Amino acid sequence: MTMFDETYRVIAVEEQSLTIRGNISGEVLTIMTADPEVSLTQEDYRVGQLIALSDPNASGVN
Repeated sequence: MTMFDETYRVIAVEEQSLTIRGNISGEVLTIMTADPEVSLTQEDYRVGQLIALSDPNASGVN
């Protein structure tokens, strides 16, 4: 199983990072924003919300 095959539950939201836990693996990941001018908000990512990650390499480049 890869990280893109699992669903994650949001456990913390900070201005520049999102902390999630895998529903099956229990693995905790912290995702940092690449652009410091883009903020993550609890309106966009509610604690307890289920999310899935997508592989940026899986889509073709235009």
